[in-house]
Amino acid sequence: MVSSPHEAMHRIFQEYPDLFSGVSEVLGLGFPPPTSVTALPTDLTESRPLERRLDTLLRLDTEDGGSFLLAIEAQGKKDPDKPASWAYYASYLLTKYRLQPMLLVVCQDRATAEWAARPVRFGPPQWTLLTLRPLVAGPHNMPVITTPTEARKDLALTTLSAITHVTHPDIGAILKSVTTVLQDTDPVLANPIIELIAQGMGKHPAAELWRKLVAVDLSFYKSPLSEELREEGQTQRAAEDVLVVLEMRGIDVPDVVRERITGCGDLETLSRWLRRAVTASTAEEVFTDE
Repeated sequence: MVSSPHEAMHRIFQEYPDLFSGVSEVLGLGFPPPTSVTALPTDLTESRPLERRLDTLLRLDTEDGGSFLLAIEAQGKKDPDKPASWAYYASYLLTKYRLQPMLLVVCQDRATAEWAARPVRFGPPQWTLLTLRPLVAGPHNMPVITTPTEARKDLALTTLSAITHVTHPDIGAILKSVTTVLQDTDPVLANPIIELIAQGMGKHPAAELWRKLVAVDLSFYKSPLSEELREEGQTQRAAEDVLVVLEMRGIDVPDVVRERITGCGDLETLSRWLRRAVTASTAEEVFTDE
């Protein structure tokens, strides 16, 4: 499983294309729910050897008969080169598809989000040729959803909220509200949310909190993350069994041996060490022939 907030921040719109309607409503805009959505190629490379790729590109057809392109970029930090790339994307998409483009930038960092939201003007000082105004979703404007009642109203928006508020002081309440709702949610709907939030937490401290909540509150699910957590629990118990047998037999267990046993993630190996622990005269003998 890819543990990448960057992936989660744009892939969520592939999983839940109508999420943009909820996001635009939060941001005070009136984009109606789409009647159909088409995922388009993200490769914007021209014949010249210069590769340009969007994170996600969707065509949204609306109930009023209109259509537009939604380009989604996940932005992890300030990048002075990005505005020029985004302006290129917009003009290229308009030229290629003859549909009006909309750019949504998703951020987890408030400073990055506020930087991305600033209008950027292109042209000489005497005359502005083009003004770029991305729509930005981030911790500065996404709702903080901490109750199951609110979370249940729109699970896709709740998922994006959790991802964008990964460093929020109330991230524990945010994640707990999600697992509470997922307890009575169809696994077909719940599993993508479990994985997207796991990706979105990245290497932040909230990632471990999410893993614990999934293990405790959603232990009955069979998502990739929950399966991984079950395997971790099994190997942890197996390692403890090896140490308990050695200690009950009065065998001294040096720190280096203890670390090797507790650091092993293979159940078959731990089972082999457990059998040896029953007869070994020293702790090191459990590793014989390894």
